[in-house]
Amino acid sequence: MDVKRALEIYTDKNSTIEVKLEGQPVWIENVDEVNGMATVQVGSRPTNTHTVKVERLQEG
Repeated sequence: MDVKRALEIYTDKNSTIEVKLEGQPVWIENVDEVNGMATVQVGSRPTNTHTVKVERLQEG
């Protein structure tokens, strides 16, 4: 995934778009456009967050 698409998914509050990190479902919580990074919540636990390169995220 590229930064532009990650930002589109993050800002789209009207749709639920499936995003995965290494096969695990995640929620995008923030996108750092300058550095190409995203903070994601893995699964349903709000405390399980990771900051990763957006290239590691997969849509669908």
